[in-house]
Amino acid sequence: MSTPRVGLRCDASPRRGVGHLVRCLALAEEFLARGAHVAVFGTVERLPWATAELAARGIPLHPGPDSPAELVEAARRHHLDVLVLDSYELDPAGAGALRAAGVFTLAVIDGDSRGQVADLYLDQNFGAELPGLGSAAEPPELPGLPASPGPPGLPGLPGLPGRLLAGSDYALLRDSVISARPAAPPPATTVSRPRVLAFFGGTDAVGAAPVLTRVLVATGHPMDLTVIVGRPEIEAEVEDVAPGRGQIIRPVPPTSSLPALITEADLVVSAAGTSTWELCCLGAPAALVCVVDNQRESYTRVVRHGLAAGLGELPELTAAGVAGRAARAAAARTLLGLLSSPQRRATLAAQAWSTVDGRGRSRVVDAVFDAVRAAAGPGRPPTVRR
Repeated sequence: MSTPRVGLRCDASPRRGVGHLVRCLALAEEFLARGAHVAVFGTVERLPWATAELAARGIPLHPGPDSPAELVEAARRHHLDVLVLDSYELDPAGAGALRAAGVFTLAVIDGDSRGQVADLYLDQNFGAELPGLGSAAEPPELPGLPASPGPPGLPGLPGLPGRLLAGSDYALLRDSVISARPAAPPPATTVSRPRVLAFFGGTDAVGAAPVLTRVLVATGHPMDLTVIVGRPEIEAEVEDVAPGRGQIIRPVPPTSSLPALITEADLVVSAAGTSTWELCCLGAPAALVCVVDNQRESYTRVVRHGLAAGLGELPELTAAGVAGRAARAAAARTLLGLLSSPQRRATLAAQAWSTVDGRGRSRVVDAVFDAVRAAAGPGRPPTVRR
């Protein structure tokens, strides 16, 4: 390939969230830095800041093909060498159809390959590389491609010629996060009114911000709380929360300055999604909430290994009756312990900072280009570029 042509298939919207787009944007930045031509294929609905992020990098946004035939047709029309698939909604047969058409395919997964037959798989979640974890999610055998153990750190899956890039060594982070990474995690610092940042994805699709704002207020601890509100209805609910003595609540819209807000905060409260790896890279002392089912396994591992404190699952925190009150009280106690203990916050920050080094996307692109070169031999269907 003289100038590699790379496509990234993902979607984003206020209800769907922006996690898939954000990690594809991180990959796009790395591919662009390597001289590739990059385009995004998908739907970005009612998220002007997201479309502005693409435009600022000169990345075109094309309509998202959905069916296997449409994916192949789009790859042919745009002369793609590589197509990254990052979606829970696409027909799993699309990856195999692309591969059969000669398009090298990287499937970004979260513990479940969904039966996709891709050339390469990426699961950036902490612990995904550990033996015995997620065995049911192993991708299927890829017929016609010789098995390869891959370079160091890129294990071949037992009995499978497809390869898996697994674990937080491959976390996909944007330029703005990598450039904000501190040289060392923050030290223990005593403050009378901690600066707290609360955000729950680019759109807060599940409405977590008002719930956690109320839990933070219930700690009774003084704080300067900034809440990222992804939608007008979320902002209205947050504004209805009455702060306690010594507490300030400041709702702000989604911002490209989020990495700076994270590094300035004494404590971050967030969802256990893709932003977890941004928090780790930046050495942020964090408390996480599991807001959707597919975050549960990663949330459990992160909390168990001390990368962040755990506040429980959102359905528990929103439940009515005794169970809901007990869950909210337990979360408030955890937050109070963090707000009042600079050493506890520093311990979390150090463990998180040492886990994600910010070079994950470079490792992924290295692996893609290495695999493309290795696959360009006998038995490989011809590329669609003609």
